[in-house]
Amino acid sequence: MAVIAGNWKMHMGAARTRSFFAELRLDEGAAKNELLLFPPIVSLQLASECADRDPRIQLGVQNIHWEDEGAFTGETSALMAKEAGASHVLIGHSERRHVFGETNDEVALKIQAGCRHGLTPVVCVGETLGERRDGRVAEVILKQLDAALGAMEGAGEQNGRLLIAYEPVWAIGTGETATPDDAARAHRTLRTRLESVLGLAAAVRTPILYGGSVKPQNAADLLAAADVDGVLVGGASLDPASFAQIASAGGG
Repeated sequence: MAVIAGNWKMHMGAARTRSFFAELRLDEGAAKNELLLFPPIVSLQLASECADRDPRIQLGVQNIHWEDEGAFTGETSALMAKEAGASHVLIGHSERRHVFGETNDEVALKIQAGCRHGLTPVVCVGETLGERRDGRVAEVILKQLDAALGAMEGAGEQNGRLLIAYEPVWAIGTGETATPDDAARAHRTLRTRLESVLGLAAAVRTPILYGGSVKPQNAADLLAAADVDGVLVGGASLDPASFAQIASAGGG
């Protein structure tokens, strides 16, 4: 079973969300996978109502603040997200890190806030093109992973469920995609660290997803790569037909 996650980013208001679920056709292959969508916060509750018709689909929120409430205009708390229908929270996405300046310390606080309210963290890690060219892939992604694992331990969730998404920054929204071998090497680096910190059993059951220009045309090859347990889909998840195709990949 693979985890097929779609991040809608700042797309899909109410009308498009209704249309998406009305047009989504999932086959038997998709039923063998774990499906997860991250709508924008304004569409989360509506998406939850639509997804209630199909228990295969879980929902997450794209970002949270680490405080439960307060004077934080424009922010969303984990509790609010949970009440709106989220079961997961996307944390540390490259756009949060590189556009909004989110730090590893803030990622850790958000992980702990999500755990406090029963949201499963999906923590993104990944290197920039410059870091890749400098041979720093392992250094960068392990530092990001270590911050996440420390936060889980600090939240008393050392053995709680955590998903990791490896998303090379240079491959997000660019049309460039890491090869299956590229993804496998990075995922093996992450898996080895998980094993050293959490033990073999926990490392094996922690899904590591690949994200970065995933499409129906490349999803099956990526999912067939060693240590790739799923995909985090961006633009292709906005189209119900494309998402359905990806949702069936690896489900045979």
